[in-house]
Amino acid sequence: LCFPQKLWNMVESDQFQSIWWSEGGKCVAIYEELFQEEVLGRVGPLQVFATQSMKSFLRQLNLYGFTKMKKQFQRSASLPEFLAEEAAASANKQILYYYNPNFNREYPHLLEKCKRRSAPKRRAPCAPEMDERHPSRSPDG
Repeated sequence: LCFPQKLWNMVESDQFQSIWWSEGGKCVAIYEELFQEEVLGRVGPLQVFATQSMKSFLRQLNLYGFTKMKKQFQRSASLPEFLAEEAAASANKQILYYYNPNFNREYPHLLEKCKRRSAPKRRAPCAPEMDERHPSRSPDG
């Protein structure tokens, strides 16, 4: 299976507690600390992805067109409620939200449009300039 298919199966599975659908099935929510242990920590035949690095996993998400979303919190006017919300918000900092328009629980057929973007091509180093004292010879002599 390719990366988006593996990700889809994980989100749909009850086997993993560190990843789930968010925003009504439009976003993927990842509890980073638990995900590193539960998914990326697997080795051998139980390994899900070809990496054990969170940084590499997030790079794969980006290559497949996922964008990181910020969770918006409504702020209260009263100080005690505001402080409680701040505590909840800081606990949520370990939860990452990623969105891809072709990765939606309600439209599984769009998954086939989740293609890996090609990496930007590196330019070849500049060709050495011709030495005008030694022009290339033509077949005429």
